[in-house]
Amino acid sequence: MRFILIAALICFSAYVKAQTQPFRISTKHLTNNVYVHISYGLPDGKSPFPANGLYIVTKAGIILIDTPWDEDQTQQLMDTLQKRYHQKIVLCIATHFHSDRTAGLDMLKKNGVKTYASKLTNTLAKKGGNKQAEFTFNRDTVFNVGGVSIQTYYPGEGHTKDNIVVWLPQTRVLFGGCLIKSLETNSKGFTDDGNIAEWPNSVERVGKRFKNIKYVIPGHQGWQGDTMQLRHTINIAKSK
Repeated sequence: MRFILIAALICFSAYVKAQTQPFRISTKHLTNNVYVHISYGLPDGKSPFPANGLYIVTKAGIILIDTPWDEDQTQQLMDTLQKRYHQKIVLCIATHFHSDRTAGLDMLKKNGVKTYASKLTNTLAKKGGNKQAEFTFNRDTVFNVGGVSIQTYYPGEGHTKDNIVVWLPQTRVLFGGCLIKSLETNSKGFTDDGNIAEWPNSVERVGKRFKNIKYVIPGHQGWQGDTMQLRHTINIAKSK
């Protein structure tokens, strides 16, 4: 009985340690000056799940598309980029209001980063108790930083009512965020804040808007398949 109790305590201690140990952020080179940052959360309360964002290195500083999933990982990313490039993040754009896109906004603001989101995203973030960007835009917007162009596009409702995509014309990278699903999954994921009926139409608009797409980065998991991910997302959204 004593042995069983000791074994149980050891297992419980290991469980607590696993739950409290911070996640480690990672980065992967995509093309030219564009990189994917990967952070982790516990959407089901049990298993770590990856979330993708972008960072773009420019001569005027680093551009961030979506924050990591929590403030600790946001600090990790800031430290990593400062050490690696001797540059700071100067601009961050959040692609929708969920915490896997916005959790680090306050930390970025404290460090002098200009944070942006659509007006709708900030409205929904405030309503949901999530972090908000300092600045907002009401329509599709082009940002130019250090010779790099970043275009935001709102195609309509899908995963959420406010989801936007980001297009980098110079490298032909489309950051689809959570509007776009990875080929690794056939699940719609969390849809309580979305519009399933309109989702396929919104993805169709993305495909018509941007031509010669070379890379498509979904909000979660791997990014194989380029534009195949658009059709895959449409099929998922239409599935029963």
